[in-house]
Amino acid sequence: MAAKIKTIGVLTSGGDAPGMNAAIRAVVRKAICNGVKVKGIKKGYQGLLNEEIIDMDARSVSDTIQKGGTILGTARCLEFKTEAGQKKGAEICRRHGIDGLVVIGGDGSYRGAQAMSRLGINTIGLPGTIDLDIACTEYTIGFDTAVNTAMQAIDKVRDTSSSHERCSIIEVMGRNAGYIALWCGVGTGAEDILLPEKYDYDEQQLINNIINNRKKGKTHHLIINAEGIGHSTSMAKRIEAATGVETRATILGYMQRGGSPTCLDRYYASIMGAYAADILCAGSSNRVVAYKHGEFVDYDIEEALAMQKEIPEYHYQVSKALAT
Repeated sequence: MAAKIKTIGVLTSGGDAPGMNAAIRAVVRKAICNGVKVKGIKKGYQGLLNEEIIDMDARSVSDTIQKGGTILGTARCLEFKTEAGQKKGAEICRRHGIDGLVVIGGDGSYRGAQAMSRLGINTIGLPGTIDLDIACTEYTIGFDTAVNTAMQAIDKVRDTSSSHERCSIIEVMGRNAGYIALWCGVGTGAEDILLPEKYDYDEQQLINNIINNRKKGKTHHLIINAEGIGHSTSMAKRIEAATGVETRATILGYMQRGGSPTCLDRYYASIMGAYAADILCAGSSNRVVAYKHGEFVDYDIEEALAMQKEIPEYHYQVSKALAT
């Protein structure tokens, strides 16, 4: 029988994402409902190594669910990628009485969680990333807010692009994943969507599309470019030179990480946080919480990291057909 968890630590790691505070709140309050103490670890794994650890109660997370970012802060930590750093982290957890840990972050954060589990600290991962690039889950905390923030910005740029009869290249975030670009492209009616998983770097095809659309009477052209392709400014210069159409690049950047989370991000993050606290209190470790086929489930971290995620081919073909 697994030893009873007495104190849970919770941290956010890697890039921040709207909805992380909802997840933190749910972990804290569900753990307390289960009779377990909670400690907040500030600034991710770096804060753990620096022993930036605070006691948390139900009031600690009051009036936080609507806030963007993460109340615990986050940071990247190279030291925690080393065996020495991981052993130091596990020892610090023991020193503070933390026998269970909830890590909210992406794939890199899961590797740290996996190491903590191997070192005797029961650990559960939550998918906190706007990129939607974690293969084991159909939902990641922050994606819905980020994609809606980007969509609203793109709509505004399109208004001015149409007024000036321009071509606009709008670059969205997502690292090497094209999910934000795909959703925004379909959601805004873009003429071209460039995804790292699909783009063949045939810029001439983009040029041909712009010229052909002008011949058909279309006065503006919208290209959604994923961060994993990038170079939007230089691309805009080349397209303008080749087509004679005024072309502007807009890089939305970190605005996509901020802002008050949508109801979906608040709700799903809350369920995931509560689920993590429950399975941790039940003795689970080395697991990742996921949303799959309409259910909240959990996977072994090794299994989750081994999974591959691709842009659904049908979705991609629909995006191309609708842009015709």
